[in-house]
This record gives sequence, C-alpha cells and structure tokens, in this order.
Amino acid sequence: MTAVAQKTALTGCLAPIDKQGLEQLIANGKANPKVIKTLKCKTVAEGKFRHANYIRNLAPYIVDEPPGLLGDDTAPNPSEASLAALGSCLAVGLHANAVHRGWTVNKLELELEGDLNITAVWGTGDVSEKPVGFTDVRVKVDMECEGVPKSEIDALVAHVKKWSPVANTFTRPVNLEVNAS
Repeated sequence: MTAVAQKTALTGCLAPIDKQGLEQLIANGKANPKVIKTLKCKTVAEGKFRHANYIRNLAPYIVDEPPGLLGDDTAPNPSEASLAALGSCLAVGLHANAVHRGWTVNKLELELEGDLNITAVWGTGDVSEKPVGFTDVRVKVDMECEGVPKSEIDALVAHVKKWSPVANTFTRPVNLEVNAS
C-alpha cells in the first residue's frame, strides 16, 4: 500500500483531486464563461424495461425497473438514476469547492430521496391531471472537513446547490425536444 493510500485509509480522507488541474479549469471557465459543451448518450433497449446507455467510451450504464414496475431489478430505474446524478453532481461540487478553499475533506456522503406519483404508468395508467415526475427531493449532506465549522459547510452546501448543473436541471425549466427519427 502506498503512503498516500495508507494516509487515506487511516484518516478517512477522500482521495485527493488534482488541485492544479482544478485551478486550470477555474481559469478556463473565467476566461470563456459562455462556452457550451454538448453531452451525448445513446440509449438502447435490451428487453423488458432494461436499457443500456452508452456515454463516451465507457462501459454501458444500465437502467432497469424494479419488479414492482415489471423490470428485472438489475440496475437503478430512471428516476433513481436521476437522483444518483444529482447526488454525484452535488458531491463533485462540494469536493471541488472544498479543495479550492484549501479544506481537507474527511467525509462526504449524501442521502437523497424523492417523491413522485407513478400512477400514470408512463402514460398508460391514470392520466388525470397531476404532477408527473418528482414533486419533492430532499438531500442530506454529511460533510466533515478538518477545522471547518458547520456554518461554513452549510454556506458551501448552499453555494454548490446554486451552481450544480444537475440541481439547476431539477429546479428550472429546460428546453426539451423529443422527436421520432
């Protein structure tokens, strides 16, 4: 085991991120604040409600439904995957901002839960007027940083929520086009 790995294992510290790389990303963002990056995903139905999602050159990211929604329970369902995306985006923002501030992060865990009405059964069930999708999402952040008071961590959480791309996707309207090819 390397010295860094031993220190990480003994202190509970998160694996370090490249601070110079982070500072370069910050500088690039400030130099060109209007740049837009297009992300891509190809979703391929595999059978039943299981789908393989191809992103960059990564192994497929699988999405499925639980047995109660007629799936095989082999992976998160789409709504759970969106919670995972939100949690991961917030965690990245918290970690990056803490490192940027010179904080040592000893613990970073987020618990997410969301409420949604599924009686419409993807538009085949009760299609009476009601909200579709999450109506409420709750995130609990458990973050510990050496020598950093809770009030500063609370302020960081609020800052990260404001600047998280996925949190903003959850909280503001997005232009969405869905067309048959």
